Amino acid sequence: MTSSTRGSTAPPTAAPTLRESADIAHAIVDEVCRAVVGKREVIRLILAGLLADGHVLLDDVPGVAKTLTARSIAAAAGLEFSRVQFTPDVLPADITGSLVLDLATRKPEFRPGPVFTDLLLADEVNRAPAKTQAALLEAMQERQVTVDGVAKKLPSPFLVIATQNPIESEGTYPLPEAQLDRFLLRTTMGYPSETDEVALLADRIQRRTDEVALRAVCDPETFTAVQRSLEDVHVDPRLLEYCVSLVRATREESQLDVGSSPRGTLALVKLTRAAALLDGRDHVGPDDVRAMAIPALAHRVVLSDEAWARRVAPGDVVRRAVDRIPAPLGV
Repeated sequence: MTSSTRGSTAPPTAAPTLRESADIAHAIVDEVCRAVVGKREVIRLILAGLLADGHVLLDDVPGVAKTLTARSIAAAAGLEFSRVQFTPDVLPADITGSLVLDLATRKPEFRPGPVFTDLLLADEVNRAPAKTQAALLEAMQERQVTVDGVAKKLPSPFLVIATQNPIESEGTYPLPEAQLDRFLLRTTMGYPSETDEVALLADRIQRRTDEVALRAVCDPETFTAVQRSLEDVHVDPRLLEYCVSLVRATREESQLDVGSSPRGTLALVKLTRAAALLDGRDHVGPDDVRAMAIPALAHRVVLSDEAWARRVAPGDVVRRAVDRIPAPLGV
């Protein structure tokens, strides 16, 4: 069954229990860690974003396993995977698909593009021109594409892991704030530790090939069911007020021209529920909020000109807001 057919006709899989969902999520992380050495916490964070039905932006230098991580998560979760290498000459139709003339019937026929998949890797997304970024934006936000005036639904799940290289500016088109706001979280991979880098080399020599064969621990329907099980994770009303206080604090920071939007508040709550699930809990705690605040909010704020000139990191501004707002007690 193709992903597009599955998304429209397959009956929903019964939601697993929270314990079963946590076990599936842990199995996915364990399998991905066989290919991506020493990055368990980052993999957990990325998976949390995907389980929360959000898109993830990986902003890091080349060669730190961004592409490998995306491909490995798709393989371990049993998701259909597509990759688009963005360049300045990539057109919207190159990712959404287009109408072509069927020579047999003499009628136009829609040929789906790579967005018709479960997990799309948008590699070096900031190299795409504005029109192509806008087409991807519609797919990410509306879970559909429009071709020749006709809206076509994307499969479920449809998730995007996008990458960009922060050290290159030539030939790039920086993502506008509206596009950044569509990513549930942004994070980096970082360099491995010395011990992990030695282990990476030893593993490569031992298996005698570059590729790591990963097994699928679930299928797309089960993955979607795990996503739905997040709705059973309890969030205390005091923690909802805490999340709102954190986000509103970013709007009052003197080093920011624009604080986080309400979409950031929703993203923060989604990620805290996914974090609780990954820890095997049926409720969110204050530590979940603190841990997810920077990945959920830092890319949604706009620095003031003075802060930008002094190269202040948006994450540091969000961290100050987290440190300043007291967490509720007894939650």
